[in-house]
Amino acid sequence: MALHLHSLTFDAADPPALAQFWAAVTGYDLGQVSPFFAELTGDGRFGPRLMFIQVREGKTAKNRFHPDLGSADLDGEVERVIGLGARLVGRRQEWGVTWATLADPEGNEFCIGLHAPG
Repeated sequence: MALHLHSLTFDAADPPALAQFWAAVTGYDLGQVSPFFAELTGDGRFGPRLMFIQVREGKTAKNRFHPDLGSADLDGEVERVIGLGARLVGRRQEWGVTWATLADPEGNEFCIGLHAPG
């Protein structure tokens, strides 16, 4: 039996609030929500669902795993997600790719790369 990618899970102090941020970033729909758990589901065309689970401890080090998002309009998307509450960590250009690293409202890093859809 083969495994499949079911969801990407974020530790969070406030799962509903972090889920709202990521819903605005990705366009995913808000699914189940409680004070301790929240989930986002896509429309089935792309990506796994996102889950947010409440944990007591805060983030203390760089993520070893992070989401990479792609856009044909890197600057526009970076400004949009900063307006939603993200913080710019830095910009890079290596290996023929240009991207920005950001942190969500709870400090989880993610990248937006200059990538055309498809």
